[in-house]
Amino acid sequence: MAIAALITWLVTALGGIFMFGTWLARGGTRSGHSRLPVPVIFGHVVLAVTGLVLWIIYLIVDTRALAWIAFVLLLVVALLGFTMLARWLPVHREDSAAHDELAERHFPVPVVRVHGLFAVATVVLVFLTAIGIG
Repeated sequence: MAIAALITWLVTALGGIFMFGTWLARGGTRSGHSRLPVPVIFGHVVLAVTGLVLWIIYLIVDTRALAWIAFVLLLVVALLGFTMLARWLPVHREDSAAHDELAERHFPVPVVRVHGLFAVATVVLVFLTAIGIG
């Protein structure tokens, strides 16, 4: 279960890295080029990477406290992710020339979906591992 969580976390990270790179390349950090708040994006990235590093350390040392810390970080990451999703959906749904300038308009929908599905799977697997199932 812990290895499955690692795999789903890594797949989720790959999608996240792709979207983060797209967002940066399209000027997401510049004023008026994104509806996604810079602190939310960077917080999401930093906490997700921190949690992943803690999960890898947990796999090496097998200390249950690290699994719980990684899980709590993952919950915060998920909340930030849902915040970004809520701000991205109107940009994606509305067919407006004004939205073409927004960095997040260029996120491929399949990548967003796979990222979200694997993120949910990761949260579930990390939780199950933390409570001792698997």
